[in-house]
Amino acid sequence: MTTSIDKSQVGKRLLEIRGNRKRKDVADALGISVSTLAMYETGKRIPRDEFKLKIAEYYKTDVGKLFFAS
Repeated sequence: MTTSIDKSQVGKRLLEIRGNRKRKDVADALGISVSTLAMYETGKRIPRDEFKLKIAEYYKTDVGKLFFAS
């Protein structure tokens, strides 16, 4: 069974979990550009698996909750 990722839902969750942190600070901590993070948060792109893990670790949460929850 293939699980489909809803880009807009992922974007909303990423925006929500970032909270008051500055996008630049999060992008720097993750080693990605601000524009890449913005694309993730607006649902225009989904990160590669290695970055899904990195993002989840940064926010101290589960990859499934960020990227696969319905």
